[in-house]
Amino acid sequence: MDVDRRELAARLDDVVIGLRRLTLDRQGLSLTAAATLLTLRRSGPARLTDLAVAEGVSQPSMTALIGRLTTTGLVQRRTDPGDGRAVLITLTDAGADLLDRRREARAVRLAGPLAGLPDDDVRAITAALPALARLAGVPTHS
Repeated sequence: MDVDRRELAARLDDVVIGLRRLTLDRQGLSLTAAATLLTLRRSGPARLTDLAVAEGVSQPSMTALIGRLTTTGLVQRRTDPGDGRAVLITLTDAGADLLDRRREARAVRLAGPLAGLPDDDVRAITAALPALARLAGVPTHS
């Protein structure tokens, strides 16, 4: 199958934007805050500088974000056991619970439109998920 990958990329971008609009939580965390919490869940404790690089923001911006997330109890700062001068940012139970609730809310928002699709479309989406997960660099769920 000869596929124009640039055209495919443009069409995927349209789908991502549409899905983001459909699942957007208009209250609460910014996309960067949510992504930072998810990074901590997936990768474990991290230094602030590493989080800034991972999320593509400046260190001062990440410092401010971590300050807000610490104040709200979603993350905490801990001394790095390997280097007492360094601080690690860790996800709290409250942060993990928030991520779980947000994911469930997005799943509920997607369930309605999915219910309206023909079975063939649902099977096609299901079959495409592993490849889309690899493309996005996210772990697959069984």
